[in-house]
Amino acid sequence: MTAPTHWTEIDSPLGPLLLTAGPDGVLTSLSVPGQKGGRTVRHGWRHDPGLFREAGQQLAAYFAGDLKEFRLPLRTDGTAFREKVWAALDDVPYGATTTYGEIAARIGASRAAVRAVGGAIGANPLLVVRPCHRVIGADGAMTGYAGGLERKVHLLRHEGAG
Repeated sequence: MTAPTHWTEIDSPLGPLLLTAGPDGVLTSLSVPGQKGGRTVRHGWRHDPGLFREAGQQLAAYFAGDLKEFRLPLRTDGTAFREKVWAALDDVPYGATTTYGEIAARIGASRAAVRAVGGAIGANPLLVVRPCHRVIGADGAMTGYAGGLERKVHLLRHEGAG
């Protein structure tokens, strides 16, 4: 039997954030309303705001401009390729942007793999915390963001990068 999913919702400038974790409190997802591939509360999940106290404090500090790097335990469940891409996102600093091609190069993938890198970034289950919003097109264009381009622009402006 799998461990139950715990969840809470936290208000933010992006709208309500849905956070999920296992019983150990390790964050497994952060979704925004209407997110492509985002999570929604399911029957049998346990509402447990206390489990997310630290995540809530760090998110509040981030949106207040007082936190530049999240220090939360995270657990994702992706292919080895996706996990490499997601780990590379963690290395993109606050206030900076990178490109899909640069992420591909960082993980040792070929130029032909840029599309696959984009797919992995689009499947990132931890919006905001794992900063996929910092990845832009090679020409500087605001491309693809599962949470919506307006939220991507908001986050980059918030960080002084947009």
